[in-house]
Amino acid sequence: MSEKLQKVLARAGMGSRRKMETVIAEGRVSLDGKVVGLGERVTENQIIRVDGHIVKYKSVESVICRILVYNKPEGEICTRSDEEGRKTVFERLPRLNGSRWISIGRLDINTSGLLLFTTDGEFANKMMHPSQQVEREYAVRVFGEVDEAMLNRLRMGVKLEDGEAKFLSIKESGKEAGGEGINRWYHVVLTEGRTREVRRLWESQGVQVSRLMRVRYGNIHLDKQLPQGGWTELNLKEVNYLRKLVDMPKETETKVRVDDSKTKNSQARIRRAVKKHTQHRKQNERRRNTGRTRS
Repeated sequence: MSEKLQKVLARAGMGSRRKMETVIAEGRVSLDGKVVGLGERVTENQIIRVDGHIVKYKSVESVICRILVYNKPEGEICTRSDEEGRKTVFERLPRLNGSRWISIGRLDINTSGLLLFTTDGEFANKMMHPSQQVEREYAVRVFGEVDEAMLNRLRMGVKLEDGEAKFLSIKESGKEAGGEGINRWYHVVLTEGRTREVRRLWESQGVQVSRLMRVRYGNIHLDKQLPQGGWTELNLKEVNYLRKLVDMPKETETKVRVDDSKTKNSQARIRRAVKKHTQHRKQNERRRNTGRTRS
């Protein structure tokens, strides 16, 4: 069975189908050592290279769509490696054989909360595409005077440097959320994932965001019991809910054992893993600092 080249590359997590079409048209993709153009089809045993690098991919039948929920702490960046040695969101995730975790969207270094990962690149690209209108909800603490006229402008739409943007809804949180004085907590919902969009919307009204946390993606809510730096894997029902959101066929297999009491790794286990990872990183940092001092 053969598939369109751009579809295979998208499923491998290289980018959206449209982006892959551009990459192919630019002559950056080869198949079995020969540069190919748009319209090319691929069979399972052929070797694909993008910019000279081999792309690992699987046939559509052999890909199991797995999805992780990760509670991102502030200070971690959404990249696989960082030249400055900063922590990345991929460091704590479970290791995979013959596959890799693909981030569904990003959160900036100063934003915490719910981040989704999957093994299915095509699914990830569909979830991130603005046309799908998948809701993202954030808890945000703002510093500054806020009135109803300002909130109405944010609901109706304001012009940013990359186009108009707005919140679908804005709801003020109660005092129990920790706001006082001119610090106020709100829950806001939007359906796009533009860079720093939540922060830029508030800043357009002259107020600053002092805390930002994503608490929902679609109908997947951040579990308050999941510690920062902890992850949990969605079961088959939850996976298929998200796939239905973006008009993808149901998944029939899962790596999660539904009859296992440890299906979602226990909170104690997560906390131990987070603590162990933190201690290990601190030890490595101390060793590096000691080495610099001696040299």
